[in-house]
Amino acid sequence: MWARATAGIVPGFFLSAAIVGLASWLLPGPWQSTLVLGGLAFFPVWVGVFCLGFLFRSGARAWLAYSLLAAAGLAGLALLRHLQWVQ
Repeated sequence: MWARATAGIVPGFFLSAAIVGLASWLLPGPWQSTLVLGGLAFFPVWVGVFCLGFLFRSGARAWLAYSLLAAAGLAGLALLRHLQWVQ
């Protein structure tokens, strides 16, 4: 149980940041206009990711899934920035 909880806390934080960041960058208009809304949405998204971590069969699976998803999400943010699709 502790492994699933820490998976929701540590890589879940980065996964939530990637989700909110992608949503902020992909919405129409400048990303600065979604900064406050993204900041307000971050905590509920993180709590949702944390709670979903308990649906995994083991802590190792939760850590693996959340780590891979967080890495993919943050890589997506870096790719969007590298391709200059966002400013």
